[in-house]
Amino acid sequence: MKFKITLILQALLLSLIPGPTISRTTGQEDRAYWIATLTRIADPVLENMSRGKLKKRMPVETVSGKVAPPNTRTTHLEALGRTLAGIAPWLELGPDDTPEGKLRARYIKLACKSIENGVNPSSPDFLNFTVTRQPLVDAAFLCHGLIRAPKQLWGNLSEQTRRNFLAAMNNIRKIKPVESNWLLFSAMVEATLLDLTGEWNPAPVEYALSRFEEWYKGDAWYGDGKDLHFDYYGSYVIHPMLLDILRIMQKHGKGAAEFAALEAKRFTRYAAQQERMISPDGAYPVIGRSITYRFGAFQVLSQAALLGLLPSYITPSQTRCALTAVIRRHMETEGNFDNDGWLTLGFCGHQPQLAERYISTGSLYLCTAVFPALGLSPATEFWSAPAADWSGKRAWDGYRNVRLDKAIKY
Repeated sequence: MKFKITLILQALLLSLIPGPTISRTTGQEDRAYWIATLTRIADPVLENMSRGKLKKRMPVETVSGKVAPPNTRTTHLEALGRTLAGIAPWLELGPDDTPEGKLRARYIKLACKSIENGVNPSSPDFLNFTVTRQPLVDAAFLCHGLIRAPKQLWGNLSEQTRRNFLAAMNNIRKIKPVESNWLLFSAMVEATLLDLTGEWNPAPVEYALSRFEEWYKGDAWYGDGKDLHFDYYGSYVIHPMLLDILRIMQKHGKGAAEFAALEAKRFTRYAAQQERMISPDGAYPVIGRSITYRFGAFQVLSQAALLGLLPSYITPSQTRCALTAVIRRHMETEGNFDNDGWLTLGFCGHQPQLAERYISTGSLYLCTAVFPALGLSPATEFWSAPAADWSGKRAWDGYRNVRLDKAIKY
């Protein structure tokens, strides 16, 4: 009798527990939140650099705490290149008469003026393209931004600015990359020149592709060099740049078609893994190098949505909700910005001890790499479909139809 009463009480208590729920926000509300977050991050960089005041006003915080750390030589190029790589897909939608379209028009102008100042030797914000090897890294991110918005960025630059940009890239070509993900930076510069001008040096691209074919470890993971690094560089750099380099080559008939097809499949698999990493509350493992790039760790998942490379069993709406949860998880913590709106060193708030010595304020703007899906118009399924739970939330909420995860063999 007592056992039956206990079962009845348990059933009653369980009936009071709410079942699995999904986000109450609509896709339009999520989009507005993404845009507000992106522009909040990008504002200090683009507002100041468009006026030639980035070097004057941007702080340079490093883990060393020095007032004038060595990173000062490259941090401004980092800030511009990484910001543009993230904001470019949204800008490429172009201006229109909607409030969002008018906002894009403003940021297109700010971005183009910032590029103009960055490559103009007479500007107080003329960027470093020659001193140390680090400029190679962020020239590649700048290039990535240009190929993600060729109409609205490259297409709106003056002829003089284009010449200045090409001169800067000629200097970048002199920098020798190390045997790691850096090979893709040299390759990205050449692929961008091919796409924008029709001329390139294929040797760095061919070498990078051959090395990454050798470094493939299986199940969508590449070594960063010959060794595997368990971190987010597959999403910060390797997959996004590798995929876009190969896509440009296919566009211009430059070979590597088989590798391009393989990489597209691997990219999709990696996106599936990323979607599974997101917990019900938007948290994810704090693992590996450069963790202070925050939600930029999910560039592949966002880019997969943009390019139509999500797995068939992962819907655009669940991807939107998962990424929104990640962004909110970071942004709802105090300390991500200083009093003037610049990003601070940290993962979730201000945590300087989590930054490697090569990271400075400008480095942090790779967090914008989470936003490529903003390049999808508001009418697409990604933004218009009702909210849906993602895999991690379904699993932990007890859904019965959670899909089994399986490795790939190509």
